[in-house]
Amino acid sequence: MVNGDKKDKQGYVLLRPDRRKNLRNQLLVLNVKMESNSLSAKSQADKSFFGYAKVIGRGGMFIASVNPRQVGEEFTIEFSLPDKTLARCRARVVWRREFSQKSKYEPGMGVKFMDLSDDIRNKIDEWVKKG
Repeated sequence: MVNGDKKDKQGYVLLRPDRRKNLRNQLLVLNVKMESNSLSAKSQADKSFFGYAKVIGRGGMFIASVNPRQVGEEFTIEFSLPDKTLARCRARVVWRREFSQKSKYEPGMGVKFMDLSDDIRNKIDEWVKKG
């Protein structure tokens, strides 16, 4: 779904309250670094993307960004948990919301963790439960 446009059937996902499998938590600010494996090391340093996670759960997170990636795009994501544990995994964009002056919602994208270890997922669960 792009900008909540139901006419855009390609990326449209129906969100229901009972759809969430895991608890999630609002974050104050969590700096997130994203990298694309298709770039050279020098090019990679120039193309790193930083965003701010606003919501996180064991399955993924919302990253606030004025320039969200395309639905289906995969990249490496890196962030630190409150206990200073570094989390690094592949992530896939599952939905995006572009900036719109008419929208009351922040632009960004929802990403799904593809290969995050169970240990890190469990730490995220513990953190979320503490609220």
